[in-house]
Amino acid sequence: MNSSHPHFQLGNTSALAAVQIDSLVKEFKPTRDFAQKNPEKINERGTVSAIDGLSLTAHRGEVCVLLGANGAGKTTTLACAQGLQKPTSGTVQLLGENPWGASPELRARVGIMLQDGGLPQAMRPIPLLKHISSMYQNPLKVDEIAERLGIHSFNGTTIRRLSGGQKQRVALAAALMGRPEVLFLDEPSAGLDPQSRNVVFEIIREQKEKGVGIILTTHLLDDAQRLADDVYIVDAGTVVRHGSVQELLAGEDSNHKRLTFTLADKLNTQRLTDRLGSDVTLIHLSDHHYALEGQLSPGVIAQLGAELEQQNLMPVSLELSQRTLEDVFLEISGRDIQ
Repeated sequence: MNSSHPHFQLGNTSALAAVQIDSLVKEFKPTRDFAQKNPEKINERGTVSAIDGLSLTAHRGEVCVLLGANGAGKTTTLACAQGLQKPTSGTVQLLGENPWGASPELRARVGIMLQDGGLPQAMRPIPLLKHISSMYQNPLKVDEIAERLGIHSFNGTTIRRLSGGQKQRVALAAALMGRPEVLFLDEPSAGLDPQSRNVVFEIIREQKEKGVGIILTTHLLDDAQRLADDVYIVDAGTVVRHGSVQELLAGEDSNHKRLTFTLADKLNTQRLTDRLGSDVTLIHLSDHHYALEGQLSPGVIAQLGAELEQQNLMPVSLELSQRTLEDVFLEISGRDIQ
C-alpha cells in the first residue's frame, strides 16, 4: 500500500453540523418469541425501545466516535442518521436535512462504510469501484484510491472470497469515492494488518483536515482513543457518557492512575491489599501480572516496594499510566459479555 499520496479534494463545506440528533426514540414491534422471553423489555405500547431519547452532535472537521456494547443501540442510531430507518420520535438532521426519504443530492454528499457487507459479492473490487465512480459528478480516481489502499493486489478475486480486512479496504474506497462531506465508518480498521491500519488512519486524518464530518463506530478502543475528537458512550439506547477523550479519561478525578507490574513469582495479594487504602485497587490480571489502580501517590508506590521487599519479589517490569478509554468503557458497560 502506498501512503505517499496527494490529499483528496473535497467540495464546499460550511459551519453546519454534520449530524444533529435530538431526543431520538426508535421502537420496534417484537417477535412473539422475543416478547415471551423478555417481557420486562416490552413497554405499554407493546413495543421495544431500541433508542430511548438519545441526543448527539457530530461536527464537521471532527471524528465523532460512538461506543457501546452489543445491543446498546449504536447500529439503530446510525441507521436513523443515515436515513435507513424512520425514527419513532425525535429529530435527525444530516447536513441540515431530514435523512429519511433524502434526495439523491443529499445522499451524494454522504459516504457510508458498512462492516457487514453491502457490497455485490460476485463483483471484483476495481470494476465495482469504477461502477460506483460512474454515479458521481466529481469522483475520486479509481486507480489512485485503489493504489492507496492496496486493492490492485487482490483485484482478481471476487468480493465474496476476500478476507475481512480486504473487504474493509474496498468498503472504505467505496465510501470515499464521491468525496463525501459526511463519512460513516463502521469498524474501519477491523481485520487490517498494521501497515493497512496506518494508511486508513492517515486517510481518516486527511478527511478530517478537509472538514469532513466523520462518525465512527469500533470495538477497538485503542483506535477510538487514537482517532476521536468526541466520544459518545451508549447504553440501553441512551447516551451515558459524552466528552473528549481527555475529558473521559480524567473523569471526576485526574489523579486516577494505573500501575501495571509483572513479577517473577506469585504475589501474596492479601498482604499487599492490607497495606493499601480504600482509594487503591489491586487487580490480578493474569499469572504474575498485576495492576494497582486508583489514587496512586508516592506513598502507595513505597508501600508496594516495601511489600515486594518483604516477599523477596523483584519486578520484571513496571509501567505507570493514566487509565485508558477501554477502562472507562468497561466501568460504564461492565466486564461481562453481553
